[in-house]
Formats: sequence, structure tokens, C-alpha cells
Amino acid sequence: MPQFDVNFTAVLVAAIVSMIAGMVWYNPKLFGKSWMEGMGFTPDYMNKQQERGMGKYYFMSFIGSILTAYILAYFIKVLVAVDFFGAFQTAFWIWLGFIATTLFGQILWDGKTAKVYFINAGYQLVNLFAMALVLVFWPW
Repeated sequence: MPQFDVNFTAVLVAAIVSMIAGMVWYNPKLFGKSWMEGMGFTPDYMNKQQERGMGKYYFMSFIGSILTAYILAYFIKVLVAVDFFGAFQTAFWIWLGFIATTLFGQILWDGKTAKVYFINAGYQLVNLFAMALVLVFWPW
């Protein structure tokens, strides 16, 4: 298996970009309102979640983003993605093969609508691509 040096700064920045992408994507002015409706979440429910404190959930999500960025960095190095197209291609194939297919279970088994699927799957594609751009263009 190929070995490479990990630039942890690039991984950390990619994870931060991931969190920002999520805040933008799920903002009520973009897809957040449609996502809440599709999930069956009322404004009261969301307010109660905020009151409970979301810090630990954001922290755990950030840890997941760090892991995703680390693994994505590995794929980028192995596949020798060095430009915009390489970043997109790497993100796309990982998304299509592992994320889009797995999330499809939301429709099949969780009773979610296609709208929720496309919002979540779309976010994951944008998220992977944004992280891939950071990892491809970061000075290693």
C-alpha cells in the first residue's frame, strides 16, 4: 500500500471547510428549510435542539470531518489528483461509489423522501469536492 506524508494542517483546513459547507448548505436560506420539512422537524423541535446545546454534536461532526479529510487526502495522493478536474473526479467517484449509494437507504428503508435524499447527497458531493480542492491545492 502506498505511503505518504500527511499534511495535518491541510487536513484540518479541509475539515473546517467541511463544517462551513454544512452551515451554508443547511442554512434555512438555502436548503435548510426544505430539509427540515422533509425530515418532519418543526421550528419548535429545532429550537429545543438548540436549547439542549449542540456543541458536542458539532464537535463529533468535526472529528468525522477530520477523518474524512484524512482518508480523502490518501485517495488524492494515491490517484495523483493534482488539479481542479482531479479534485472533482476523486470526490465524485468516492461520492458515487460510497455515499450516494449508501444514502439511498434513506428512501428505501427510512421512509425519507427523494427531496431529503437529494439535499443530503448533494451536500455530500459538494462537501467532498470542497475538501478535495483544499487537499489538492494545499502546498504539501
